[in-house]
Amino acid sequence: HVQLVESGGGSVQAGGSLKLSCVVNGYRYRRYWMGWFRQAPGLEREGVASIASDGTTNYADSVKGRFTISRGNAGTKTVLYLQIDNLRPEDTAMYTCAMRTLVSGTPPLTSSSYTFWGQGTQVTVS
Repeated sequence: HVQLVESGGGSVQAGGSLKLSCVVNGYRYRRYWMGWFRQAPGLEREGVASIASDGTTNYADSVKGRFTISRGNAGTKTVLYLQIDNLRPEDTAMYTCAMRTLVSGTPPLTSSSYTFWGQGTQVTVS
């Protein structure tokens, strides 16, 4: 059973940076897509960045140049990261990581493409 646990959110001033993390528990296969999504109050959930197990990345046009998705390991666990630079007030949202296993190809930014979801971490920019 796959569980995703995010951390790293917080309140920051515009122009600052944050690095979000998402630890994957319970998954040991090598083929997957992972993505970061965000949802602000009153708005639909938006895919901002995704990465496949082969390293292929995909970014929403609105975040290119400021957001960087990457992955690493913490012991035997996979960790997904999202580096956010030059934060803007419009970046304020709940950020959630998502995963789909046993897939290949360019990782999509559509919510319906993902199976497993974390609880989210709040980012507030003032």
